[in-house]
Amino acid sequence: MIAKGLVFLTCFAVVLATAHAGAEELISNPSGFQIRRGVNLSHWLSQCFGWSPRATFITEKDIRFIKSLGYDHVRIPIDEKELWTEQGQLSEAALALLTRSLDWCDKYKLRAIVDLHTVRAHHFNAPLEGGTITLWTDVKAQDNFIRLWQELSDRLAKYPASMVAYEIMNEPVADNPEDWNRLVSRSVTAIRAREPGRVLIIGSNRWQTPDTFPSLKVPEGDRNIVLSTHTYAPLIFTHYKAPWTPLKTYTGAVHYPGPPMSDADFEAYADRKDPLVAERLQDARVPYDRQQLKQVLAPAIRRARELKLQLYCGEFGCLPTVARADRLKYYADIVSVFEDNGMAWANWDYKGDFGIMGFDRAKLTNLTPDAGLIEALLHIGRPIPPYPAQD
Repeated sequence: MIAKGLVFLTCFAVVLATAHAGAEELISNPSGFQIRRGVNLSHWLSQCFGWSPRATFITEKDIRFIKSLGYDHVRIPIDEKELWTEQGQLSEAALALLTRSLDWCDKYKLRAIVDLHTVRAHHFNAPLEGGTITLWTDVKAQDNFIRLWQELSDRLAKYPASMVAYEIMNEPVADNPEDWNRLVSRSVTAIRAREPGRVLIIGSNRWQTPDTFPSLKVPEGDRNIVLSTHTYAPLIFTHYKAPWTPLKTYTGAVHYPGPPMSDADFEAYADRKDPLVAERLQDARVPYDRQQLKQVLAPAIRRARELKLQLYCGEFGCLPTVARADRLKYYADIVSVFEDNGMAWANWDYKGDFGIMGFDRAKLTNLTPDAGLIEALLHIGRPIPPYPAQD
């Protein structure tokens, strides 16, 4: 049996290598934090909406299951309001949830990215939800942001740099990109004073979209940096009927591949002249396919190559509100673009609206893994392992 298993693994490795012939190699970093395929543990320590009980939403069996699928890392979004009180005190109970998950990752040989997702002075969706961002104008808020990372560093420094990385902030939204560049510089300096070898994940301004990468300033000579982009293009397709976007009123047809909206549907869409809607419909009639997805990512790919740093897509996904076949084709195409261009990635998300795992919000119980979506993402070529029974 051992010999047969070795033969199978050898053949599988040959097939995998052949399938990715011509794909660029992932760029390494001195600390050995190597990632390729990951998933976001959303709505747990970040953006908690009451339907994700923290003590049971992510457990050891989830980490074990994620590893069994073939993922090599998880991205863990955390919010200031979930880990720190309004008085600025670190919650030991919340921190214990985070460190326990990192211990599980270590046990099952998964790497982890701790992502400071939102802070009280900055929420990436504030411009669309009527909120305010004070981080760029309030020096005290910026000092507090640095303090958060100093406290996290003091608590997480025990984890090897080859296992845990820090993402400085999720989707910064500054009118002036220099505001973000200055905060990046301050944050890197503060963390490096404590942890010279920690890998830091840095994204560009304005939701980390690829087109904003030319304005991103990256600390020079630091090889333990990974650049991060996000993409949900085309938004009218990936966020079809999403109630949190300005496009929520559109109920016509959407498709992939091809133009997400037909000319006739575009002209008939009554809200298309609303400025917020119009801004997000600019690519609604662009013919989308694998090549167009690569074109969207091109500015980030070019910048990463110029700096000789690894590029990571920390978020992407498509809601299940679109046709099933179109959705799976989108995932298969975008993952192939990432991997053919030497990019690591983490899909949004594990349990959530975009999730690979179904979750009953009313009963607060797990449902079943989405086998088709998992296969489109990971190409594991075998039956999906069952979700483990309760520990």
